[in-house]
Amino acid sequence: MLFVDEVTLDVTAGRGGDGCMSFHRGPNLPKGGPDGGNGGNGGNVVFRGDGSLNTLVDFKYRPILKSENGRQGGSSVKTGASGRDLVVDVPCGTSVVDDATLEYVADITSPGQLVVVAQGGEGGRGNHSYRSSTNRAPREFEHGTSGESKRLRLHLKVLADVGLLGKPNAGKSTLLSVVSSSRPAIADYPFTTLVPNLGVVQVDPARSFVMADIPGLIEGAASGHGLGTRFLKHLSRTHLLLHLVEVAPVDGSDPCENLATIEHEVETFSQALAERDVWTVVTKTDIASPDQLQAVVESLNALRPNRPIFEISAVTQRGVRELTFALMEAIESNPKLNSDDSSALDRDVLDDILNRTKSRTSSTPDEEDQVEVIYRRD
Repeated sequence: MLFVDEVTLDVTAGRGGDGCMSFHRGPNLPKGGPDGGNGGNGGNVVFRGDGSLNTLVDFKYRPILKSENGRQGGSSVKTGASGRDLVVDVPCGTSVVDDATLEYVADITSPGQLVVVAQGGEGGRGNHSYRSSTNRAPREFEHGTSGESKRLRLHLKVLADVGLLGKPNAGKSTLLSVVSSSRPAIADYPFTTLVPNLGVVQVDPARSFVMADIPGLIEGAASGHGLGTRFLKHLSRTHLLLHLVEVAPVDGSDPCENLATIEHEVETFSQALAERDVWTVVTKTDIASPDQLQAVVESLNALRPNRPIFEISAVTQRGVRELTFALMEAIESNPKLNSDDSSALDRDVLDDILNRTKSRTSSTPDEEDQVEVIYRRD
């Protein structure tokens, strides 16, 4: 299916109904009192989190959302019917931003969460509401007010506890396939992964966490090379990052330079994202000699001395169990990783994204940015 993770919508809430001007008439009441009722309120536009959705592609064909208007008031002090709310399901992990002001509107993270993104107008008062001891035959009435009308940007980002960072072919998809039941595409060429994949890592029957594998990054990713900006933002909801580094890259590059290059791209893209906790994971240790592995580990330790470092081989599963248990303990013991602070951290990254994309106004991503992919949670 078509994976769409950014979209711009025009939303308009319903207008309030007008009040009614009416006077009661009857066989014996040729000049009865005012009995015009109030108008009904306009319907709201409401977003609702849906855990079964994982793309914004539906909005590609539905870029305009409008709720019902309120009905006009009637005689005999009848209040007009209120317009029905328009409830629209969106994927969990959707951030909503006002396109005109770039203000953060809402963050939809859980199934069933309801957020009013456009408030309906209020119904106008009928002339019955204007009656008084000095004005017994009022002819005043109010028109209903207009509902809110906005252009909103929706940003979809995956929800995970741990995110995998690294160059193409660093072993991210292989690691995810080993520690979870997720089956991402794996091949010996760069950019095999074209979409974030999620997997549940079951440490024991009662303990688990979610790991996200995003497509590999290259130099210039923060400027959009290799669709880097489209993928980097998905790390904003993963508050612990594993930077996977090949011990012996097939292109002969230096592992330390590879690590520095990718982390420079992350810092360039978002300072808030660069401040997340990062662990270094040396991968494919089965193809390196002990001396070569030790030299690489010592160099990486010297480059990032205050950072945990792990040595794994997804093929032989060397060090994989120790890594997953360490991750589980870190998630359980660090309140920053599983508290309400997560939304604030994500908002910091979103602010950085918005500052870099102020000129983006199209309702859907450019054609060259759309990718035919399978996006699933296993």
